[in-house]
Amino acid sequence: MIRIEEVTKRYPDGTVAVDRLSLEIPDRAITVLVGPSGCGKTTTLRMINRMVEPSEGTILLDGADIRRQPVTALRRSMGYVIQNAGLFQHRTILDNIATVPRMLGWGKGRARARAAELMERVGLDAALAGRYPYQLSGGQQQRVGVARALAADPPVLLMDEPFSAVDPVVRKGLQDELLRIQDELGKTIVFVTHDIDEAIKLGTRVAVLRTGGRLAQFAPPAELLSDPADSFVEDFLGADRGIRRLSFFSSAGLELTTDPVVPAGATAERIGSCDAPYLLVTDAQGRPLGWSRPQDLTAGDAGPGRLLPYGRPFVPGTDSLRAALDCAVLSPTGWAVAVDCGGRVTGVVSQQTIGEAIRGAHAGERAGSEVAG
Repeated sequence: MIRIEEVTKRYPDGTVAVDRLSLEIPDRAITVLVGPSGCGKTTTLRMINRMVEPSEGTILLDGADIRRQPVTALRRSMGYVIQNAGLFQHRTILDNIATVPRMLGWGKGRARARAAELMERVGLDAALAGRYPYQLSGGQQQRVGVARALAADPPVLLMDEPFSAVDPVVRKGLQDELLRIQDELGKTIVFVTHDIDEAIKLGTRVAVLRTGGRLAQFAPPAELLSDPADSFVEDFLGADRGIRRLSFFSSAGLELTTDPVVPAGATAERIGSCDAPYLLVTDAQGRPLGWSRPQDLTAGDAGPGRLLPYGRPFVPGTDSLRAALDCAVLSPTGWAVAVDCGGRVTGVVSQQTIGEAIRGAHAGERAGSEVAG
């Protein structure tokens, strides 16, 4: 565990970047530091590996004061990932990843074997091993940065806004990859971001810092969204924190119906038996094609190019109620399409039914809180 005890960082001009900060960062979990510019997120992170020395207070790593350890040994015991990866442009990808093991005295063969293993773990094609950073995309470079930080198998990983310089699609992929790697390796990760959605997605616990480096709230993401400590935290979370909360409710219990689902080429009798303003048309494998009015289907006036889009489907039990609601909102009919892992339709669900499930989830959460209290 990393314990930060009453730590302050004050610069010679009197600027206080971090003000009497106390945190207990749990082992084998992702702790996210989030807040507005000037709140001391990066300063706090850098004090953990002594790139910045605290003015007051103590930082303990597994009960030992980090100031009593040689600074070089301390830094080499912690992986460090920064924005834009910070790779050595004159080294190949394989040798970039092998940097810290080589500094620790590993032989070249062993270090490169470890680097090759980590390329696979972070989702990099082995064919990239001999290339140089400028030959890779931004997302690939960030994966190299993560692999390099993991190369010597450090127990602690420090990540300073590592995904902020890439586009949203690549960023989501990197976030998912980090969660997968963490599930496999169970590192103690301290992650800095200014993006509250990223903090909520990745964090086991989230520390919200105020400008001036003071702690506003430290809690699991679901608690942060349901019970912000004060108006500052509430404002920082944004007006849509209620929607974000739905990410923590499962879609497993949604009541699906297959009544409005028909295969392409369905008979007029089958179409006429459906009492719904719109029908979801599927292909021969049961995958969704789009929505159509029943009368357009019976008139043969609903070819593939004329079907209404079905939006984005969700997988019940795997995706959250937030995902299901988003699918319904994106659908021009107001109905969300549920599919299995193979993309085959398992049913559809209306916004009204999703709304009832949301109210039920809130009621269940309240009942659980009353029992716990």
